[in-house]
Amino acid sequence: MNEIASPPQESVGGDPAGLPVGHEGTRVDVTERLAWSWGAGGAALALLGMLALTGAGIGMFVAIESGSASEPFLVIGGVALICLATLLLTGLSVISPGQTLVVQLFGRYLGTIRRTGLVFTVPLTTRKRVSVRVRNFETSELKVNDADGNPINIAAIVVWQVADTARASFAVEDYADFVRVQSESALRHVAMSHPYDQADEGEESLRGATDLISGEIAAEVAARVVIAGIEVVEARISNLAYAPEIAQAMLQRQQAGAIIAARSRIVEGAVSMVEDALGRLEKDGIVTLDDERRASMVSNLLVVLCSDSRATPVVNAGSLYS
Repeated sequence: MNEIASPPQESVGGDPAGLPVGHEGTRVDVTERLAWSWGAGGAALALLGMLALTGAGIGMFVAIESGSASEPFLVIGGVALICLATLLLTGLSVISPGQTLVVQLFGRYLGTIRRTGLVFTVPLTTRKRVSVRVRNFETSELKVNDADGNPINIAAIVVWQVADTARASFAVEDYADFVRVQSESALRHVAMSHPYDQADEGEESLRGATDLISGEIAAEVAARVVIAGIEVVEARISNLAYAPEIAQAMLQRQQAGAIIAARSRIVEGAVSMVEDALGRLEKDGIVTLDDERRASMVSNLLVVLCSDSRATPVVNAGSLYS
């Protein structure tokens, strides 16, 4: 397909009319196709033909020096042969693995050559090399507010490659810079949609669901760069932390939550141990306890089991009721 200016059918930028934001809604609409080319065999024939024409042209100029033929005929013939050889030379190119050639003839897109090695294509064309190798980059560290409004620092590594060389060449000004800017925009949007941690039921946090968040980032980036013919291989969070101004407060909150959870576990275990101890004492008939003595024993056992420091026993030589 050639370049045509037409508004897309889908809504862009939230316009209810479905028209893109821009000058008259025009965009470059071009899709990659294969350009005509010869492989190594055809290119070798073209190279041999070029050498033969060049040799014949030089031979005519040599004949002028010897005076063996009409000079005007030799000059015209020699110049024509050398010009024809030069024309064939403009169609030769060498393509390395992982590289492609986007071919244009007087501004018109002819197609893309994806074969490697020595190739021959339409002469007098301009050819732009576009790499289809897998690339990766790390976004700059962004400072955003998560879903709870807490400032966080986040960065991601995006792995991508060019899938449509025509779109990458003509749909955007600089596809590498386009991918970088859109990746940071997508990362910011995803980070603002989730809390850093302590997510509500049915909600995923940035710290607790890293794989899911990475998938969301990859999908968001892919949707934004598809217009440039870019394919996103994967995206991974490389840095995630609270902003320095609240990091200490959030650390204290996390420590408090951990302490509460540990205390709850300790109390649960201590109550179970006290219950077992009282049950065995009564079952084996070791001692008969009334309610007051039972309460005192429970209190002492819980102090021993739940205390942070080592308990120091106090021996009571008298009666419990004195």
